[in-house]
Amino acid sequence: MNTSTDRIEKQIVLKAPRSRVWQAISNAEQFGEWFGVALTGKTFSAGQYTKGNGFSPCSGDLGYVWEALIERIEPEHFFSFRWHPYSADKSIDLSKEPMTLVEFELNEVDGGTLLRVVESGFDAILPSRRTLAFSMNTNGWDQQIKNIEAYIAKL
Repeated sequence: MNTSTDRIEKQIVLKAPRSRVWQAISNAEQFGEWFGVALTGKTFSAGQYTKGNGFSPCSGDLGYVWEALIERIEPEHFFSFRWHPYSADKSIDLSKEPMTLVEFELNEVDGGTLLRVVESGFDAILPSRRTLAFSMNTNGWDQQIKNIEAYIAKL
């Protein structure tokens, strides 16, 4: 595995207690607000799929379908899900491709909460779409870090 192409890592110190940041990432309604997706359910449950429609910061696509398999929830510390990374070709059946893993980790630090976001598994994506998926998701996470920072700041 080449970590320079297999994983995207972002982190930010949010000026809020860990419990507040936890709510923003683990409450489906709040997650949808800053992530830009209208989710059909109000809760995330490990082992369950969740989906909705939203705005893709990767492509600017309005009305894209967002779907994720919630993998792990450790209250106020860790939240993860699997999803299919960006695809420019909407005709591709992504259900036949491997998913990447998105992990949110929270740690208390001076001045707030350190939020670390890691998306990994890009090396398993088909070579024909891996580079674009990695690039678009890197740009998407840059925007999502700004989105959650703004969301937390307004509360």
